[in-house]
Parts: sequence; C-alpha cells; structure tokens
Amino acid sequence: MKVIVINNDGGGFADYQEHPDGTTVATLFDHVCPERKPADYYIRVNRHPCTSDQVLQEGDRISITPSKIEGALR
Repeated sequence: MKVIVINNDGGGFADYQEHPDGTTVATLFDHVCPERKPADYYIRVNRHPCTSDQVLQEGDRISITPSKIEGALR
C-alpha cells in the first residue's frame, strides 16, 4: 500500500512510502522516527487526530509534527 508521509521534524519532507497492508500508525511511526517517542509528536491521518492502533489505508496522508520545537520559548 502506498501512503504519503509528511515529516515536519527538522527540515521536513513529504514522500510516498510503500508499507504492507494492515500497517498501523504506531508501526509507521516506529519506521519513520526510530528511537523517538510518539508522545512528543502530533500525529494526524488525513488531517484528523488518530489513535496508535488505527490501520492505514491506501492513499492516506500521515503528518508527524513535533509538539515542541527545540530552542523555542514558551
């Protein structure tokens, strides 16, 4: 299955990626952002908040955005 992954961490990029049918949001996150914690990111599927066990579908658009930007003041 082909999905679009938008990674806004660092320089940010968008790219089509192939993943097996039945891939969940958690599995995709582990593949795209190894050694990172999902709790530190806003993860959306087709612009909507999602759960970690949501199964992705062909053509879904997944965006991964850090909840904190390093060096930013609150």
